[in-house]
Amino acid sequence: MKITNKTAIDLYCGSGAVTAGLKSAGFQVVCAIDVDPIACATYRANHPEVHLFEEDIKTISPKRFANDLKGSLDLLAVCAPCQPFSNRNRHKSTKDQRAKLVLEALSFVEELKPKLVFFENVPGIGRQPVFNELAEKMVALGYHLSPPKKIDAADLGVPQRRQRMILIGARNDDLLTQASKINFSKRRTVFDVIGNLPSPPVGIENIENDVLHYSRRHSVITIERLQHIPHDGGSRDNLPPQLQLRCHKDLNKNSYPDSYGRLKWRDVAPTLTTGCTDLTKGRYAHPVEDRAITLREAARLQSFPDDYIFVGNASQIATQIGNSVPPTMMHGIAKTLYSALSNNSSASL
Repeated sequence: MKITNKTAIDLYCGSGAVTAGLKSAGFQVVCAIDVDPIACATYRANHPEVHLFEEDIKTISPKRFANDLKGSLDLLAVCAPCQPFSNRNRHKSTKDQRAKLVLEALSFVEELKPKLVFFENVPGIGRQPVFNELAEKMVALGYHLSPPKKIDAADLGVPQRRQRMILIGARNDDLLTQASKINFSKRRTVFDVIGNLPSPPVGIENIENDVLHYSRRHSVITIERLQHIPHDGGSRDNLPPQLQLRCHKDLNKNSYPDSYGRLKWRDVAPTLTTGCTDLTKGRYAHPVEDRAITLREAARLQSFPDDYIFVGNASQIATQIGNSVPPTMMHGIAKTLYSALSNNSSASL
């Protein structure tokens, strides 16, 4: 089959959100790799045409990817696990082996020589020694690098406040200049994306309508707490003393200051994590109903389309949603990358 689109490879592809964003912007994702079997099952369900390597990136040769290219590679997307650098990680350690995973991309850069390399991670990676090592080695491989840029997914049409850092490498300065001009879009609110959803059933999958739109079964005391929290952005500060949790009274020990907080209709959501349907993990209560948001609501807030298929149990799906790069954010960035590559098609790369 002749490849006509700009080609891309998705490293650390997870459940396929980056691939979805790339495809919607016109890229043909040729290969992807991830080691998580559940995420890979979700990836295959949504992107069956992509050659997915369910393997450890540390043990695979980039030469195996070259067999699928049938030509040069336009884009290498690298969204390595961000947990080692996240401010939300309470157990950060300099010995966390995942911190070095971003460097595994260098062997792919050296072997495949992509015209563009796109890195995405949390802003905290820019303060780590591994980031300096990455930048130095990219330059040594002949790439020009943009300054690391901090962006908010909310400025790219995702109804969620999600701070990220992006770094772009290119084979020439002109391509880099064009690829770095990210166009922002109008913000969307919580109401814009989940305001039209009906009240979900409690504790059972809604098989006939939407298997992701059902509410967790909350305890009686949890419901009572929610009934005391004001609608549309209220917090646990309004709980009477007898309903306050002991851990909430000691702020020095509490790692989730927004727990039991409600989303606000006319604002973006806070950053979704792997605990995005758990009231104790953040501001994940529905704006007006006395419950946590559903998996469907979380998926929409992460900008997944309703026809995206998720494999796994509720906890595994929440993890996939929380770990994902929002597809709409990736789409906005990928449009700029695609345009830059198209405008430089005749340049010496």
